[in-house]
Amino acid sequence: MEKRLTDFAITILFLIKDLKNCYEARYLGQQIIRSGTSTALNFGEAKSSESRKDFIHKSSVVLKELRETYVNINILEKARLHNHPEKLQVIKNECNELISIFVKSINTAKSNL
Repeated sequence: MEKRLTDFAITILFLIKDLKNCYEARYLGQQIIRSGTSTALNFGEAKSSESRKDFIHKSSVVLKELRETYVNINILEKARLHNHPEKLQVIKNECNELISIFVKSINTAKSNL
């Protein structure tokens, strides 16, 4: 999972390079960099959690950041602020899959409390 989240963060960085050159795209790009790359960093925190509750909390932060990234990508897509919409779809799909994985992981951890 760490590799997948790291790859996702790197993909986000490449995504930003293809944004249109306007204020709106730059603003959303900065938001996406923060939320999209923090997922890998926060997952590192979750791996080092001190208890199951701590793991749930830290994994929930990863999930929150993934959802924020997903919404920002949707905005970029609908506002047509990206030069390669097909790349947006690939990133959006990966983000959605990661969201599903973390929802399941958090629910499993909660049921094992």
